[in-house]
Amino acid sequence: MSSFPSGRSAPEVIVVGAINVDFVVAAPRLPGPGETVVGPDLRRYGGGKGANAAVAAARAGAVTRLIGAVGTDETGSAALAELRADGVLVDGVAELDSVATGAALIVVDPAGENQIAVGAGANAAVVADSVRAALRAALQSTGCVLVSTEIPGEAVAAAVETAAGGGVRCVLNPAPVQPVVVDLLRHGPVLTPNVTEVAELAAMLGAHDAGAGEGIAGVTAAAEAVLAASGAPVVVTMGGDGALVLLPGERPQHVPPRPATVRDTTGAGDTFNGVLATRLAAGETLTAAVHAASVAGAISVGQVGARAGMPQAAEIERVLAG
Repeated sequence: MSSFPSGRSAPEVIVVGAINVDFVVAAPRLPGPGETVVGPDLRRYGGGKGANAAVAAARAGAVTRLIGAVGTDETGSAALAELRADGVLVDGVAELDSVATGAALIVVDPAGENQIAVGAGANAAVVADSVRAALRAALQSTGCVLVSTEIPGEAVAAAVETAAGGGVRCVLNPAPVQPVVVDLLRHGPVLTPNVTEVAELAAMLGAHDAGAGEGIAGVTAAAEAVLAASGAPVVVTMGGDGALVLLPGERPQHVPPRPATVRDTTGAGDTFNGVLATRLAAGETLTAAVHAASVAGAISVGQVGARAGMPQAAEIERVLAG
């Protein structure tokens, strides 16, 4: 087993989520409604929130297993090969006949901002029973289960409930927000929404004014509404404004942003979540894990493509030490 930076054995993480192939156009600006913009070429990258987070966790030092689905097409085979090359264990990935592997169409502007449309493909066919079976087979040695929501709500629920039933810490990234997320708050997952998602969750919980304020104060109000409903930690990612950490019974903590050269923000949130799960699985406190995840996210935006800039564990450690 590989060595984790702290000197302990490598933490083990299971990621449940989507596997996509990203088709990216770097354009002079993002298109408006009905507008066509032209970039110099089309590039292909590995993608999907689940797969991206799994790669981030593996590079950050975790033994990482991925649960999801791809088609039996050439795209799916290539996606699995890329994941294996990054050290991700893919025995829990179903290969489905007569369905295409998920794909994302992405436009990136010179400032690194993006627009994304996703064709779910095989991700829409991830089955709850398969998720439960794959999780139970590996849960005993796992330190954290990370779940994202580009798969059916039943599969998301199966993952969160199985982790909770096994007494394993769970991180739930509600991107996109699904109604099932509200029902799953009772299981106490660490919730990791972004600014838009935390406001949407607060509204779904009946706190319609939460998040309506400006800046960190508005984000804090929304996050506090979610925390009140779950009784579990909430970590809000705020891009260039850093992150907000809310723990039951404690004052909100603002983790300031790390300096970054931004070329492409695609995958930054997935990087954050994969590294967060890795550090939690290693036994770190939530605040320490958020600091490490913020470093990784800041590094990741320096390259085009969701995974190109994802750092190795040693690079994260160097920045934290500096």
